Amino acid sequence: MWLARERGLAAATVLRYESTARRFLQQQAMACGVLKPAGLAGADVNAFLLRECGRVSAGSAKGRVAELRAILRFLHVRGFTPLRLGTAVPPVGGWRLAALPPTMTTADVQVLLDSCDRSTDVGVRDFAIMTLVARLGLRSIEVARLELRDVDWRAGELVVRGKARRQDRLPLPADVGGALVAYLARGRTPAGARRLFLTCRAPRGPIRADLVGDVVERACLRAGLPRAGPHRLRHALAAELLRRGAGLVAISQVLRHQDLATTALYAKVDLNALRHVAQPWPGAAR
Repeated sequence: MWLARERGLAAATVLRYESTARRFLQQQAMACGVLKPAGLAGADVNAFLLRECGRVSAGSAKGRVAELRAILRFLHVRGFTPLRLGTAVPPVGGWRLAALPPTMTTADVQVLLDSCDRSTDVGVRDFAIMTLVARLGLRSIEVARLELRDVDWRAGELVVRGKARRQDRLPLPADVGGALVAYLARGRTPAGARRLFLTCRAPRGPIRADLVGDVVERACLRAGLPRAGPHRLRHALAAELLRRGAGLVAISQVLRHQDLATTALYAKVDLNALRHVAQPWPGAAR
């Protein structure tokens, strides 16, 4: 409740924090089968992080740091630990903008869309889901949260519920609207469901965010392309916008980034433009 009410985190994020909290307390705060968080020290924090960092990527390790700090702050505020151990959590080494963001070509994105069999209910739904991700850059959780009322057909807009309870109105392109119409025209069961996308197997209900990843991975398998997730399509959209001359501010607005520095990552994918501003190496021909 604290994470959801005070921090405004989504349900899936709360589950991830809870999983980390359980592992940390079971590994570092148990004594003879009894939970004793009052005895936690900085060494326990370091020992847990060393084990976690040894089995996950650098990006995931940074997530563990944020999760662990939140856990330790909660324990101190509620009086379970006398020490403010949240300040003892060391940062994970890493350099921002050190690598190119993974992306794919516009042609490959179209191949993924064309791989959907739109003569079936599943194919029409999957095509609509991937069109939203590829054309508007929606995140998986944003696709899963869409409701019927979020599509404003008269205004040609789509309401998107993003991170931290943020809501944005995006223009509804004709191809995206067409994909949604084709999906909705096939009928919906249960008819009174509020969510836009439903599962195709009984008992039918709202899709979960991880189904969006499954849809994209299945499309990659059908198309014979390397395995990728929905975020790869989001990156591809940013790269295509940049190639067409869109500025970082415009791309940030499309992707709904709260910090322009996040969008700056995509400035590196336009290698042709970077070659014109790169300085020659001393003593070498450019």
